[in-house]
Amino acid sequence: MQTLTERARNIRCAVFDVDGVMTDCKLYLAPDGTELKAVHVRDGLGLKLLMQAGIEVAVISGRPSAAMQARFEYLGIQHVWLNVEQKIPAWDALLAKLGLRDDQLMMMGDDTPDLPLMQRAGLAMTVADAHPKVLAVAHWASRLTGGNGAVRDAADLILNAQAMTVAGAQA
Repeated sequence: MQTLTERARNIRCAVFDVDGVMTDCKLYLAPDGTELKAVHVRDGLGLKLLMQAGIEVAVISGRPSAAMQARFEYLGIQHVWLNVEQKIPAWDALLAKLGLRDDQLMMMGDDTPDLPLMQRAGLAMTVADAHPKVLAVAHWASRLTGGNGAVRDAADLILNAQAMTVAGAQA
């Protein structure tokens, strides 16, 4: 059985869900129906640090979000699947595009739609306030909740395991 550090050393692509992982799992609705989401700037920096260290970053989410799409473009994330009901086809497309295996991917999710990906990932990560079924399958859970630095926490774990440090990124 692999240790957490061994799993993290093998990661070549970090995949994240959006709502509940990169956000606090709440939808803020404006009177005109526009959705607003709050993100943590440290999470953005964590994503950039992963990319600067040569680790691909991907997003697979079941919900559409123009605001998050703009955020991902700003951060330079090239592998983005939003508004996908079935996440496995996006995962398989990502594997094919990058020429990687399941064990080289990390998945950070927070609720049951993320379970199929987490069960395939070499490293399954989650947030402190994840659904109990997700906490049960995760190899690691952040001490932080979704949208409050848990993504950076996960990025730091991977980077530390791979002994990679990158400075100077702007989130």
